[in-house]
Amino acid sequence: MVVLFLFASVVLFVLADLAVRSLTQKMNDKSRKRERAEALAVSLTLDVSREAPSLKRAEVKDAVARILCVDDEEVILDSFRKILVLDGYSVDTVLTGQEALGLIQLHHYDFVFTDLKMPTMDGLEVVKAVKHMRPDIDVVIITGFATVETAVDCMKYGAMDYVQKPFTEDELLAFVKKALIRRQDRIQKLLKPNVLITHMPEADRVRKGEFSIPGGALISAGHCWANVAQDGAVKVGLDDFAKKLLGPVDAIEFPSIGMAVKAGQPLFSVRQKKRRVPFNAPVSGRVAKINAVLAEDTDALEMTPYQKNWVCVIDADNLAVEVPLLKIGKSAVALFEEDIDRFRRVMKEMAPDAPEGAALDDALYRGEMEQLDDAQSERMVKEFFAR
Repeated sequence: MVVLFLFASVVLFVLADLAVRSLTQKMNDKSRKRERAEALAVSLTLDVSREAPSLKRAEVKDAVARILCVDDEEVILDSFRKILVLDGYSVDTVLTGQEALGLIQLHHYDFVFTDLKMPTMDGLEVVKAVKHMRPDIDVVIITGFATVETAVDCMKYGAMDYVQKPFTEDELLAFVKKALIRRQDRIQKLLKPNVLITHMPEADRVRKGEFSIPGGALISAGHCWANVAQDGAVKVGLDDFAKKLLGPVDAIEFPSIGMAVKAGQPLFSVRQKKRRVPFNAPVSGRVAKINAVLAEDTDALEMTPYQKNWVCVIDADNLAVEVPLLKIGKSAVALFEEDIDRFRRVMKEMAPDAPEGAALDDALYRGEMEQLDDAQSERMVKEFFAR
């Protein structure tokens, strides 16, 4: 009886707690909506014309994102403000592209929404200018049915996507939420060109956006790492430059145990869907062992490609000659830095239909090679790994 009473008391307590939490959430939601409605009302009377003659600004507390909208139709801008502000976005609106470009030099925005057909400065010109001045801002085209093809062409110049008008409130909110998810995903994958030498037992504590090289690891020109044991056995794997730019690995083609290999000859391959990326041996010898644990769990490479996630062990037979050809410490860092810069240059060269004279985004992203077509991927493999 006592047990039943205690159980009933716990259930009632949990239900009461849930009810209180639900009521509190509803009250907070109402409060936020009221604050956003007030911000929207203030935007109609707030004088910010010193920044741009037609500027209207609605700022909300803890905004989901900051958006700048430019369109020569007031009714479209009014719709953007009303719909997005009430959903938690801070929104600036202007009537001309020239005003928009002035504002992006003064403020941070996550997105610029620009109409395609505008007098004096059209949407395509806005896209080019924004991506030149602030490549970190995502640009979305506002277009009518008749200009969808032109809007798609704008994406060649850096536009993220396009939204078609007329749109409903639900359609716009769903579109912006998806665009925000895409932006956040890209930012999470952003790689900094920092290369760190780590001196930890595991290199997986390095910030995800930076490249790492364990202290004492030897790095080959083709981006394999090697650790030499006292008996001449050499553990070999792919390094952090290769792993971060390749992205998720589906499988590894391991060498056969007992296989003789020469430095600079193919040793193992990484598979990504239908693509195969070969890696050359950093030293000569015979394959003595393969990493069966890694074969069963290639996802472990997402934590670190070093230490326990080696691919194979080579019984080396020419270390005195070959080790001096590998990079270690500062020289390994220099190799990474040189190849990071060169990788960015090659990516810009391969950018399809790049506008002449426009500055493309120099950023690097985790898994960037996944986005390349077969010919581009083959070029990258030859330039950075099969060497």
